[in-house]
Amino acid sequence: EKVSTKRILTAVRARVVEGYSLAQSLAEFPQAFPSLYRATVAAGERSGHLDLILDQLSDYTENRFAMQKKVQGAMSYPIVLMLMSFAIVMGLMTYVVPEIVKTFEQSKEALPWITVALMKASAFIRQTWIAMLILAFIALILFTRFLRTHAGHYAFDRLTLKLPLFGKLSRGINAARFASTLSILTRSGVPLVEALRIGAEVSNNWVIRDAIEQAMERVTEGGSLATQLERCGYFPPMMVQMIRSGETSGELDRMLDRASTMQDREVTTFISTLLALLEPLMLIVMAAIVLVIVIAVMLPIINMNNMI
Repeated sequence: EKVSTKRILTAVRARVVEGYSLAQSLAEFPQAFPSLYRATVAAGERSGHLDLILDQLSDYTENRFAMQKKVQGAMSYPIVLMLMSFAIVMGLMTYVVPEIVKTFEQSKEALPWITVALMKASAFIRQTWIAMLILAFIALILFTRFLRTHAGHYAFDRLTLKLPLFGKLSRGINAARFASTLSILTRSGVPLVEALRIGAEVSNNWVIRDAIEQAMERVTEGGSLATQLERCGYFPPMMVQMIRSGETSGELDRMLDRASTMQDREVTTFISTLLALLEPLMLIVMAAIVLVIVIAVMLPIINMNNMI
């Protein structure tokens, strides 16, 4: 990766030495330099303040990278926790429970229904765990292929926005990304319509991306940006009001910067709260499962003692 990066930078430098602008040189490598970087650099070259623009772009990149790491941490932690919990339960049901309840199988006394259910569940898991793993693997492959399709991606993004917690997280992340992208572009002197087009590109949710593109079309026709964002319903009311205030006062770039900072803070707080609630919730679920297993094992023993 470092070799390819060095090769790209060397090629960009060669283009600049030949007399091309930095933005034109970056455009030769669209995979390495997204439209956000190219448009920002081009605006900096036109305004004669490329040094300030590059400094802003550096801050933007660092903030986006930090936010991406926070989101990845928020998503990976519950997944790892759930997998570990699932592995513990499977271990109990396939190795521990059968050894404990083996003594009850020879008993002529009627066993409690919860013990019978536990024994049947344990036997089912021991007999079918290989098939369940194969089916889970096949389902994962099919789901991944479905997400790569156009319809599948849209279906998943719509479902994400409807989920209670993940929907709010997705809307918050995309709102923060949109506000920060629009902020740096407008501060750099990029026209609003072009900034909206790039803002739509950086959205990782296609439903929100389409909503931004529709807003861009209305703004092109003379509509208010705040009004269009409010109609789509995917952006926080406070952010919309700040954009409306910026449009009215003529300080849209400054209000977008404040909205970006506010959204980043809200997303960070929401992620921290979600993680703080998730750990005790998983512990409660695990404790409930273990409690059921203990009750199912102890009830027959208590009944035997009572009979004696």
